[in-house]
Formats: sequence, C-alpha cells, structure tokens
Amino acid sequence: MASDTSYPRVPARLVLLSLAALWACYFIVATLRGAVMGFDLAWPIISRRLTICIVSMLVMAAVWPLLQLLDRKSGAMRLGIVLVGALPLSLALSTVNDVIFADIDVPAAYGDKQDAAAIKAGNVRISRDEAGNILVDLPKIEVPEPPAPPAPGESGTPASPASPPAAGSDETEDSGENSGITIHTGEALGHGLGRWAAIADTAFGRYFLVLAWVALYFALAKAEEARAAERREGEYRRAAEAAELRSLRYQVNPHFLFNTLNSLSALVMTGRQDDAEEMIQTLSTFYRRTLSGDTTNDIPLADEIELQRLYFAIEAVRFPNRLCTNIDVDDAVLDAKVPGMILQPLVENSVKYAVAATQRPVTISIEARREGGQLVIAVHDDGPGERGDGSAGRVESCGIGLANVRDRLRARYGEVATIKYGRQSSGGFATILRMPLEAQRV
Repeated sequence: MASDTSYPRVPARLVLLSLAALWACYFIVATLRGAVMGFDLAWPIISRRLTICIVSMLVMAAVWPLLQLLDRKSGAMRLGIVLVGALPLSLALSTVNDVIFADIDVPAAYGDKQDAAAIKAGNVRISRDEAGNILVDLPKIEVPEPPAPPAPGESGTPASPASPPAAGSDETEDSGENSGITIHTGEALGHGLGRWAAIADTAFGRYFLVLAWVALYFALAKAEEARAAERREGEYRRAAEAAELRSLRYQVNPHFLFNTLNSLSALVMTGRQDDAEEMIQTLSTFYRRTLSGDTTNDIPLADEIELQRLYFAIEAVRFPNRLCTNIDVDDAVLDAKVPGMILQPLVENSVKYAVAATQRPVTISIEARREGGQLVIAVHDDGPGERGDGSAGRVESCGIGLANVRDRLRARYGEVATIKYGRQSSGGFATILRMPLEAQRV
C-alpha cells in the first residue's frame, strides 16, 4: 500500500495565500461597511481590526494539519466533522476579537458623530456608563417665572400662599440645566451578559467564515488530486508509448538480422569468404550503432541516413551488380529528429521486392526535405512495383514493414504524422512519410 507521503497535498504556500486572501477581503469589507454607515476611519479601530485579521489567520493556519487528516475521508464524514469542529474555532476567533477590542471605548474612538452605545428618541438621550448602568438625559425644561405678588391694599385676587416646594426642589433651582435619571442595572447582570452576547454574535459570523475557508481548502485539495491524476496518466501514457515503440523497434532488428544471416550463409556456401568477412564487419558496425542508445529515443536524420548506408553496404555484397543507391537529403533537415531505424523496414522492402525480384539493376532512393513545418521523407525504387502477392499498396503484402512504420509513427506522433505508399506511375514503388519537423537539441 502506498504511503501517505505519496498522497497529493495542498502546498503550504497555497494554504497561507488562501487564508491571507480571506482575511484581507474581510478587512476591506468591514472597513468599507464602517465608512458607509458613517463611521470615521479611526486608526485605533483599523489597527485593531488588522491585528485581529493577522491573529485569526495564524489561528486558522494552526488548524490546517488537522484538516489534512480529513483529506482521505468520505464526504459525509468530512461534513459532519467540519460542522462540529468549526464551532469551537469560531468561538476562539470571536474571543480574539473581544480581547483585542477590550482596551478601547468604541464610541469614544469614533467620536461624537456616531455614538454606538447611545440612541436618541426625540429630545431624550439614552446611554450606558462603564458599569453597565443605563443613563437617561431628560430634555432642558424652561420654567416660567411666577408673577410678582400684588402690593398690600391693592384690589385683586388675594395671593394664594405659595405651595411648598416638592421634594427634590433642587431640580427647580437647576431648571436651566439638563435633568438626568440613572437606572442602575448592576455590572454583573448588564455589562457581563452584554459582553458574552457580543462574543456569541461575533462567533456566529466567524462560523460561516470558517466554513467558507474549509470549503475552499477542500476544493484546492480536489484540484491537487486532479493534477496528480493527470500527471500519473501522462506518465502511464508515456510508458505505454515507450513500450510500444520498443516492441516495434525490436520487430525490426530480428527481421533484419534474419535476412542478413541468410545472406552470410549464401556467401559462405558459394565460397565468397572475403565478401562474407566484409559483411560481418559492416554488420558489427551497424549493430554497434543501433544498440548504443535507447531504442525509444529519436535520433538525428543524419544518423538514420548513415545507418541506411551501412545497410546498403551489407546488401551490396549480395547484389553487387543489381543494387544502386541514391541519397538526396536537404542540409536544412540533417539535424531533424526521427524515430530510430524508421527507414529500415522501407529500405528492406525495396531490397526484397525490387532488387531481389529482378535480374536488372534497381535504384533505391532516399530523399528528405522540408515542407512548411513538416519533414517529408520518401523511399522509392524503380523495380517491378509489386509487393509480395502482386498487389501494390497493400500493407499485408509487405509483411511487418509498412505496418511497423505506420504503427511507430502513430505511437510517436499520433494523427499528425502520415504514411502513403503505392506503385508509381513511372514504375516502381514509393513510400512517403510526413512527420513534424523537430530539430535535434544540442
């Protein structure tokens, strides 16, 4: 079983960036909300809000290792654990908010423009003091001065004796001042409960903030899993293509070796030891070059052409008077990359079905040029133009040759590369390869 270390994880850098983005958005929205509601952008409030965002981000980052434990759990289990686990985390974040704002009087920080702890109802002002008592400031009352008493002996209604002042007559004396009524609510009952209510209210908002970030984290985790799956799929595909190319490449070597050994046997049986020795030396050089590198790697077109020269040299020992060659390669494409030994089956078919099938001289030509962004390679001969059973242009009649080349081009380039073959109008048989032009990297 694979270890947990191989399981795709969300990079720490991405986790921290997501947290920073989340709390940056919260800071901006909260600040703009205060500005829209008419609050001044007071630095004591903004600085503490910024501190809250930084501390909250660090607290949530500390929870990240616990979230990693849920990466491989089912969706229902994740949902249940997150819904429950977000409660204490949101309460902790709300407590952080309360502690950081504990040393500041919010209404005083904002000034007289908006008094968050007081409201106005008509001309009555209600506020709360530091102990939690409710203060009611009554409006200013204008009391008219009483009329002067009539002089003795004057006619008129006798003055009634002045009513005794009511208790608390100080209010009358101070009628020019605002009157106030204090309602004692008790510090423990009023201020304490109010603080916990504020913490609970803040925790409610933080709860959904935590859920939003957790959802974002799991989305990032799924994205990492998808990218890892794509990488594995790409590796498997490349491995499969390499295995297919290697299998097709190994089909060429035994086939070529079988024909060469038959030729060596014929030379020895006819007493042509010198020619046999030359063929063995050339064959040794040929295989040393073909087996020196990875069989699935591309090689420069110049190296592929050199391999075919060696092959012509080997077959020239068998057909000294019948095999003629012509190689015409544009210098601009000598460094182009091609699959190793991609021309070998085509040249071998020309030797088998053109040179060996007639007693007259036959010319086998290899031409390469550039057309736009493609490399075009043609292998043709001026032989009888037939392949095997007398039908031209059929893959089955050419053994593994054309089928091998077709399959290797498809495995290497997909639908971008093409192969066309058939009898020429002027006689002979031609095969044309088209593939992307890729320069050999230095």
